[in-house]
Amino acid sequence: MFRTVAVLALAGAAVYIVLKLVLGFAGGLLGLLLSLAWLLLKVALVVGLVYWLLSVFAPETAAKIRNSVKL
Repeated sequence: MFRTVAVLALAGAAVYIVLKLVLGFAGGLLGLLLSLAWLLLKVALVVGLVYWLLSVFAPETAAKIRNSVKL
């Protein structure tokens, strides 16, 4: 009976350690991806603002940019 309890305790500890490692890695990866998404959103907002200002104050330049970027 003691052996069964010891094996269950070791298995539980092993599962706990593995889950801690996997979820820690996944949490770090998720944090990295979210910060990258936040950075990309900021860049997109700045680029959009610059393009909007160009379209208001220099429509010809905005048209040139739009024609060169079109896929």
